[in-house]
Amino acid sequence: MANFLCRFCNSHLEHVFLDLGKTPSANSYLKQEELLEEKTYSLCVYICEECFLVQIPEILTPDELFSDYAYFSSFSDIWLDHAKKYVEMMLKRFNFNEESYVIEIASNDGYLLKNFVKHKIPVLGIEPASNIAKIATKNGIPTLEKFFNTDCANELKEKNQQADLLLGNNVLAHVPNINNFITGMKILLKPNGIITMEFPHILQLIKQNQFDTIYHEHFSYFSFFVIQKIFLSKGLTIFDVEEIPTHGGSLRIFAKHSENKLFDITENVENLIKKEKQMGLDNYTVYSNFSQKVKNVKNGLNQFLEKAELERKSTVCYGAPAKGNTLLNFCRITNEQIKYTVDRSPHKQGLFLPGSHLPIKSPKAILETKPDYIIILAWNLKDEIMEQMKDVRIWGGKFVVPIPELKIY
Repeated sequence: MANFLCRFCNSHLEHVFLDLGKTPSANSYLKQEELLEEKTYSLCVYICEECFLVQIPEILTPDELFSDYAYFSSFSDIWLDHAKKYVEMMLKRFNFNEESYVIEIASNDGYLLKNFVKHKIPVLGIEPASNIAKIATKNGIPTLEKFFNTDCANELKEKNQQADLLLGNNVLAHVPNINNFITGMKILLKPNGIITMEFPHILQLIKQNQFDTIYHEHFSYFSFFVIQKIFLSKGLTIFDVEEIPTHGGSLRIFAKHSENKLFDITENVENLIKKEKQMGLDNYTVYSNFSQKVKNVKNGLNQFLEKAELERKSTVCYGAPAKGNTLLNFCRITNEQIKYTVDRSPHKQGLFLPGSHLPIKSPKAILETKPDYIIILAWNLKDEIMEQMKDVRIWGGKFVVPIPELKIY
């Protein structure tokens, strides 16, 4: 076995949480001419028995994963509404105003920061994907095209650009050097500033069988007690936490400098730690039993497709999310079983999914070809998708959601 070290505590990683085999990078969408020269990489997840951080080794670097990124946040109505409500809540709770300075790490196309701009609050986005950063800037959101780390934080601090609010949604999992990253947040935060971060909760990943959220750009999978430990080691205290429904079940943490006495630690912190311990997240057995649940999903989806083929039923997919690529590739599904997928993002249309090589089309293709079954790969948006595509009921079409277990709607 390769000699990998825990990215937080540097212990040797010896215990496998889940081995998904060799797969291509989940966001490496392909052009026609690239289909024959696709690379695959090991996707094996470990758990550190010292600190209980679940993680994959850095097989692919952030430069390889994020320099030209295909995910745009603005193509989900639910996600846009989530961002708007977050800003409204933060303004009401913490009274941010025109004198405040808001910095978002991994700000994507400015979908969230534009809500602060509407209130005339100065903002800065930090976004490493060049193609996305340029769109954000074009849309009036000042954006620094750079990976966030301690060097970036020190540069901004020297320019007197520290944050009253420093936020990041779904970025912590994408960071290979978590110690450097969180030290950078400590540097960039004003003495009385607030950090909020949102990230998928491993409690829900295990409970809801969300193994498809594992892919190469997600380096770490956090429980609350682990992220609390990491933040404390860098001089940051989490004073509140919320369980939120996004991405199948996420956490939103609120952090401050440990020396900051302005914000009391709420009872939510202790309650969530108790909940995680009751679920056994500090017990290795809970992690070691997970792989069997994953095999059950694989068997269920393959049996469904075999039955549909015998009955001469046509099947397509909706969505081209990275999680869908993990699912299709682990289940060894190809474009011989499923003819295509659709996605609202024009940035993905005309390309092919990595591994399975399903062509990505516009959603109108479903209305034209009238398939019998539509597998929703972006299951976290299933209600939104089923409402958008309700006309499939006219010809008797049905929706299929494969996770946490296969259901037909």
